[in-house]
Amino acid sequence: MRLYHGSNVEVVVPDLTKSKPYKDFGQGFYLSADKAQALRMAEQKALQLMSGTPVVSEFEFDEALLHSNGLNVKIFEDYSVEWARFILRNRNINESHPIHDYDIVYGPIADDGVTFQLRRYQAGILSIEELVRELQYARGITFQYFFGTELALSKLIKL
Repeated sequence: MRLYHGSNVEVVVPDLTKSKPYKDFGQGFYLSADKAQALRMAEQKALQLMSGTPVVSEFEFDEALLHSNGLNVKIFEDYSVEWARFILRNRNINESHPIHDYDIVYGPIADDGVTFQLRRYQAGILSIEELVRELQYARGITFQYFFGTELALSKLIKL
């Protein structure tokens, strides 16, 4: 399958040291099977950093590896309480990181206002179920792939 990464520069060789911590699934390299979504992320990144231009880098990945014994993979099929708690832990700067040892995590993208919603949950304004509803991506369910180890990255083929 083809996966896409949006940024303000072309990514030829993904580098985990350039990844920011405290993201939905942790510090890693994020991709999407939706090229339009990757382009939106690229545009957002170029705007945030006020440098470069939106670029979508393409990679090939054998999705059969998601179900093989060679990689430690976590799959979230839909928005759920487990998914929300996983995001909460990954975004918690007071918790020791990394919080998991998965090579790859696949699951829904949280809404862009995730930090605001997490604060509301932590303040007791939202229940965990309400948090799940609030974190759902505004454009409908969209999934992301997290590659968090060198082993996982070695399975990507740059196109």
